[in-house]
Amino acid sequence: MDAPDEVVLFDMDGVLVDSEDYWHEFEDEFVFADAVASGDPAHEEVTGMHFREIYDYLDETYGTAVTKEEFVDAYHERSETLYGEQVVLMEGAEELFDDLRDDGRRLAIVSSAPQSWISIVRDRFDLGHLELVLSAEDIDAAGKPEPHIYEHAAAELGVEPEECVVVEDSVNGIESAVRSGAFTVAYRRAHNRELDLSQAHVVAEGPEELREALFG
Repeated sequence: MDAPDEVVLFDMDGVLVDSEDYWHEFEDEFVFADAVASGDPAHEEVTGMHFREIYDYLDETYGTAVTKEEFVDAYHERSETLYGEQVVLMEGAEELFDDLRDDGRRLAIVSSAPQSWISIVRDRFDLGHLELVLSAEDIDAAGKPEPHIYEHAAAELGVEPEECVVVEDSVNGIESAVRSGAFTVAYRRAHNRELDLSQAHVVAEGPEELREALFG
C-alpha cells in the first residue's frame, strides 16, 4: 500500500522530539506515584493523550489523589524545561522537511500538546513554514485515541483523511490516525520499542525507514 502524496501530518511528542522518555520519568515521579490513588498504570495507557484527558482517565480507572488543577499545573511547569532545554529534534528532521516540501508535500503538526508547548519546539528548532499546527485543545471533541483530531486536520487542509499520511509513535495516536482513515506510519524509537505498533499501515524502524515510507 503506497502512501498518499498530498499532506504529511506529524505528531510532536515521540516523533519530532524525544520527549516521551522525559514524560515517562515525570509520570513515574509524580503522576503514578503521587497523583494516582491506587493501582499500577502503564505508560502506554496514557501516552499520546491530552494531559487533561489523562487526568480524567486516571480518575475514572484508578482514582486520583490530587485535584485536576494541581495535575494540570504540574504538567505545565514540567513542560517549560522539558521542551525548552531537554528534548532534541528527530534525527534528520530538517532535511526530511526540506525534501518533503521540495516534493510538493504540505506539512503539519497535529499534537495532543497545547499550542504553547508546540510553540516552544517550533521556536527552538526553527521548523519552518507549516500549513497547519493543530492542538487537541483547538477542537471541541475528544482527543486521541478518538479520530477527531486527524479528521479535523484534514478538513482544515481541505482534503480527506485518506489523502493524508500521519506519523505517530504511541498506541493511542496510531489508533486515532487509523480510525480517521489516514495512511498511518508508526515511528519506532527507543521509548516504544516494546509496544505493538502493528495497527499502523507501516512501521518505520528509524529515520531511514521513515524516509522510505514517506517517499515510497
